[in-house]
Amino acid sequence: MTTFRGLATIRYHADDLAAARAWYSEVLGVEPYFERPDYIEFRIGDHLQELGVSRTPSAPAGVVAYWHVDDVDAEMARLLGLGAKEHEPLRDYGGFRAGAVLDPFGNVLGVMYNPHYLEVLDARRTG
Repeated sequence: MTTFRGLATIRYHADDLAAARAWYSEVLGVEPYFERPDYIEFRIGDHLQELGVSRTPSAPAGVVAYWHVDDVDAEMARLLGLGAKEHEPLRDYGGFRAGAVLDPFGNVLGVMYNPHYLEVLDARRTG
């Protein structure tokens, strides 16, 4: 089960789609639900948001997205252990805590503990 909990559809780029498929399957803990020769897509998190990876060698990497996780320190350590490189060190932002890594394909992948996300989720459950 993934620790990434919330975000809308986002797409990253990778020259080697097979390597990206294997790496993201490991990071996310699920296999893609949709695949084409040049594109894969995962559904992940509490609301099954979509994360796509496209084989586009000429496109620059550079999407920055922060995913809510319950334990940002543990998630950063796990990503680094899976071969990611630190891009933004973990920092506190008054109740929020966030950092970002570069995945093995040059994309920025952010993780954040976000109390607002949890408040919205709780309101949806009780509302």
